[in-house]
Amino acid sequence: MKTVYPQIVTSADMLKSTIQLEQLTKKLKQNNAKAAAITNSRLYGLLPFWHALQEQQIKPVLGLTVNVQLDSHIVGLVLYAKDHNGYENLLKISSSMETRDITVLPKRWLEAYKKGLIAVYKGGSSTSQEMLTELQMIFGTVHFYLAMERPNGEKLAHEEMIIQLGEQLSIPITAFHMSRYIEKEDAFAYEVLNAMDQSLKMTDHARLKPSTNSLHVLSKEEWSEWFADVPTWIDQAEQMLNSCNVTIEKTASIMPKYPLPEKKNSKDFLRELCEDGLRKRIKDVTKSYIDRLNYELSIINKMNYEDYFLIVQDFMNFSKQQHILTGPGRGSSASSLVAFSLYITDVDPLRYGLLFERFLNPERITMPDIDIDFADSRRMEVIQYVVKKYGQNYVSQIITFGTLSAKAAAREVARVFGFESTTLEAISSFIPTKPGITLKEAYTMSEKLREFIQTEDIRKKWFQVALALEGLPRNASTHAAGVVLSPIPLVDVIPIQSGHEDIYLTQWPMKEVEQVGLLKMDFLGLRNLTIIERILKIINFKQSNPFTLTEIPLHDELTFQLLQQGDTTGVFQLESAGMRQALKQINPTKFEDVVAVNALFRPGPMDSIPLYAKRKAGHAPVTYEHPILEPILKETYGIIVYQEQIMQIASKMAGFTFGEADLLRRAVSKKNREVLQNERVHFVQKAIQEGHSDQSANAVYDLIVRFADYGFPKSHAVAYSVISFQMAYLKTHFPVAFYSALLSTATGNQAKINDLMMEMRQREMVILAPSIFSSQRFFTVEKGGVRFGLQGIKGVSHNFIQKLLQKRMERENKWEDIFELASDLSAVHFTRKNVEPLIKSGALDEFGLDRSTLLSTLDAAVKYAELISPTEESDLFGGDSSHFGKSKYIKSDPLPIMIKLQFEKEVLGQYFSEHPTVSKKKLLTDKIINIWDILQTTTDMPVKIVGLIQEIKRIRTKKGEAMAFLTVQDDTGSLSVTLFPEEYAKFNTLLKEQEMLVITGKSELRNGRSQIITKFMEK
Repeated sequence: MKTVYPQIVTSADMLKSTIQLEQLTKKLKQNNAKAAAITNSRLYGLLPFWHALQEQQIKPVLGLTVNVQLDSHIVGLVLYAKDHNGYENLLKISSSMETRDITVLPKRWLEAYKKGLIAVYKGGSSTSQEMLTELQMIFGTVHFYLAMERPNGEKLAHEEMIIQLGEQLSIPITAFHMSRYIEKEDAFAYEVLNAMDQSLKMTDHARLKPSTNSLHVLSKEEWSEWFADVPTWIDQAEQMLNSCNVTIEKTASIMPKYPLPEKKNSKDFLRELCEDGLRKRIKDVTKSYIDRLNYELSIINKMNYEDYFLIVQDFMNFSKQQHILTGPGRGSSASSLVAFSLYITDVDPLRYGLLFERFLNPERITMPDIDIDFADSRRMEVIQYVVKKYGQNYVSQIITFGTLSAKAAAREVARVFGFESTTLEAISSFIPTKPGITLKEAYTMSEKLREFIQTEDIRKKWFQVALALEGLPRNASTHAAGVVLSPIPLVDVIPIQSGHEDIYLTQWPMKEVEQVGLLKMDFLGLRNLTIIERILKIINFKQSNPFTLTEIPLHDELTFQLLQQGDTTGVFQLESAGMRQALKQINPTKFEDVVAVNALFRPGPMDSIPLYAKRKAGHAPVTYEHPILEPILKETYGIIVYQEQIMQIASKMAGFTFGEADLLRRAVSKKNREVLQNERVHFVQKAIQEGHSDQSANAVYDLIVRFADYGFPKSHAVAYSVISFQMAYLKTHFPVAFYSALLSTATGNQAKINDLMMEMRQREMVILAPSIFSSQRFFTVEKGGVRFGLQGIKGVSHNFIQKLLQKRMERENKWEDIFELASDLSAVHFTRKNVEPLIKSGALDEFGLDRSTLLSTLDAAVKYAELISPTEESDLFGGDSSHFGKSKYIKSDPLPIMIKLQFEKEVLGQYFSEHPTVSKKKLLTDKIINIWDILQTTTDMPVKIVGLIQEIKRIRTKKGEAMAFLTVQDDTGSLSVTLFPEEYAKFNTLLKEQEMLVITGKSELRNGRSQIITKFMEK
């Protein structure tokens, strides 16, 4: 007997199965399976299933489990694709249900999509002749089967009745068994998963338990034994699955079409647009530009990618018309002159020596891939434009699946087991926070986790189940960037489902969408473009002649000074401590230096930064492995930094075409020994033909091998460095607008706001306190300074701010006192919870009273609001409460300065009026150094600071001695302070959070960051 599996539900059917493909194929192979069917409730996981089984030479059968509304009953059916027509109908059935969010398929839809499908109805106690006749009418006698299960090999009570009905209506009966886990021992883990799916605990009485504990993948012996008396049923199952023959191999790319003007073809229209664009962008179009454009267009035409470029330029054009900020380019597309001419990118590839073959290689045909960055706040507008232009049925966003990580699996299973919330928190802390960590790794690494598991049997059981469920898909969401565009309705090629804002979502993730030949485009949201957009809005407010990014020169001296100082907080790609250090080392004096820093600052290549800096400064000689390399490597001082340089070396030395050179670069970077040797022979032979010696050819090849996986795409580095430089320029020339936009974007991230404001104070920029009369929701520019935004005050609700701003706009005069404010806002909004943080922040200081008096009066003001305006609609005195009389302020002594500052810290995240260390510094006669000055220096030196302890981390050395790391802050910044065991023993008693200390020691640079090694400390 050949083993076949008619009903396998895989883990892709979220939380409905624990079966993962790798385990499944192993099991099927072991069981000598000839065919197996996937029967999920959606078409999730269908393509990987097909490929995985094909690879193992097991016949994959594609099915879908649906509920159907018949005339008088709802019945469950399993539908199998018999042929390609049936497969297409499965796509349509699933898509129809999922785009309408319905769980039951109407009978008329089933009738419309039945062609090429086989239907199987599983007989149950409620099965009737009428029901079966109705199904038989739809599918006929050949494509309709009755199925019988025997859980654990036991006959069900209704089996005889089903056999009789089958005989009466001449419906063949097939042996059936549903698999939701691999081994019988996995039954409990599946039951836990099932409880998770129901969002219930194992102890909940409402929980629906699995009907049987035999939903495993049956062995050959179990099939034979369980259905020993009815071997024909097993034969029917085999015949049925064998009659299904679907191939879903990709035949060709499904390239979308651009709607052309009348009497135009895409080749000519693309050329017209390119030639026109090039003339506008380049003042003097030389022969080299014309030759390059012709060459690129010839490759694009050969690959039939004209429509792709037309589509991209069209939505880029829309973005520009709508003033949606787009990036200058991203990835390899910046190396295309066609993309530059069409205003898709803003990088002139000839000026920077960028190679088209790095983007589209005629020697290696792949789908084009132009990734576009948009201001993240407006990205959806562009996607909606594309949907509107090409039609809802032709455009879709791409699904992505989240899986149960180690922590998520551990916590979810613990929750289902009914563990206390404190235990759940403890479990999270036992699992090390490391990207991609597995539970097995956590078990090895964490002694606390091992101890926790060993103490109770229930915990051992918990861990076994968590291990079994780890990695299973648990939720679906929308891919951050991917959009798919098709020339034919998507449902003809892939299954879709409803998404957000009337845009469909594919049921398959990106890899599977590309596998069937559809074109994926990336619409990426870049937060830094939104920041730039905000800065420009502030600069151009009430300006008749607006400033644009095109006015920014890439050779501005003041901007280079800012970069040389590493003063790059808020500057795209250049913010990290290591990157600042690299900038200080390299001392950029031209735009190409910024490009080099962006490319070099990665693990591996960053080892070349000191050499680049020395050679640039003339402190080390620039050498070349061979004279032929000089023109290629001159701009990077003889160091290979870019992938394009590797391609140029192969072209120059061995006569490779750039296409061949790109293949060489890709092959060599994989470090496969056999490939390396083959490519060496190829390279050396061709270099010898070009007139070079064996020795020099081998030496240059060794250089290529060493740098192949270090090289960075220059096209990407140039494009992103444009954004870096633009932001650095804006910071240099428009600092108030820059910080205002950056602070607004950082709302909610208190640490970021504090860092920015400390920097502003160092620059002696004006920061205006929050004010109910002047502050907007976010930070704004006012009187040449930045006004604190109301949203930055902790504890004030979004609705309150909205109401306050609305009422302020409606008024002719300012509120005279807190009582007028209370009656205007009504008791709905004027509550202690909303107003107390405002008082503590200083936002009500303009009433001319001390904050202590305002806080003492607050309850009286709340009562006043409740009396005068209990709701927004009811104002007992028709807006005039004067005859009722105002309440009086309850006078209080002024707040002590430290209490006032603590309140500010509580609601603003910082000491706003004055940092506590300022007054301490004034009292001391010694030379006190500001933390800011220590952070700016790269040399070690003796220091004395006044610092407020923010955080204390006590640890033990390998010898078991206690020591500590502190984070201390003054009015200019914060930094790390180390106490080694000897100093820790002396000063441990002083270490308390918020304690102000005078610290003497030595500053030193570690991992690009300054720190202080303590010698002495006192209060």
